[in-house]
Amino acid sequence: MRRYTPENLLRLWRQAPQPLVVARVTLTRGSTPREEGAFMLVGQHVVAGTVGGGALELACEQHARAMLHSGESLREQQIVLGGKNVSQCCGGRVAVRLEVLTPPLCSQLEQQLAGASAARPSLFLFGAGHVGRALAYALAPLPLRLVWIDPRAEEFGTVPDGVEVHVTSAWQDMLATAPPGAGVLVLTPSHTLDALIVEAALQQPNLAYVGLIGSRTKRLRFEKSLLAVGVTSTQLAALVCPIGDRGVRDKRPEVIAALVAAEVVEKLLHPMPQTVGTTTQADDPPFALQG
Repeated sequence: MRRYTPENLLRLWRQAPQPLVVARVTLTRGSTPREEGAFMLVGQHVVAGTVGGGALELACEQHARAMLHSGESLREQQIVLGGKNVSQCCGGRVAVRLEVLTPPLCSQLEQQLAGASAARPSLFLFGAGHVGRALAYALAPLPLRLVWIDPRAEEFGTVPDGVEVHVTSAWQDMLATAPPGAGVLVLTPSHTLDALIVEAALQQPNLAYVGLIGSRTKRLRFEKSLLAVGVTSTQLAALVCPIGDRGVRDKRPEVIAALVAAEVVEKLLHPMPQTVGTTTQADDPPFALQG
């Protein structure tokens, strides 16, 4: 079985149509693994997308392949998650519409995907060092636009699919393109450059997240210097430093990246009102995410 992203499989279908069935969640009640509108594409030997995995997804694949075998063009299924027909105990109910892919339906799905892509928040990642590279891999699968900036072309290594790379030292120009609601992560090899980017980001209106790798001692020093150059206390309170601070004392880049990725989900994908930050104390215990 070969797996694709929905975008890629629809593109291939446009080039060389093959029998595919679209399984789309049209109604949910109670606890379900995916939301209304989620869909997957099923062929005899290909799959793209997901309706939630587990027994629900297996049932959809089985229905879809039965349709391909019989020549049916449409099925409507009501599935109880926790009922005798599905070994999945979420407790909710799902209605799934299964239909053979046609050009009009393909256009509809392409528009749905394009709309979801356009609505994704942007995250500007400054720095392609060891933590930056780990972060790029951790963040690339998330539903956001990841823009990766560093003047050192050799530092990027293998770039994950979907990541925008800019080999440039013109960080001011890149930051100026950040739309409202975007986030900024600063992990350059220079604390001076870190300070310049953070200063500009905190003074740029409507950013949803400004994160800086470093210890609490680094934050204290940055607070003093940023206040001295005109950054207000209110603006400074928006700075997240250390990033990924969940009490885990582990400096391995992949662990840091996982913790920061969780933070990005909270700050950009599911933002909630935040309490105004407090000043830090010099004798705070060391944290894992130091730099």
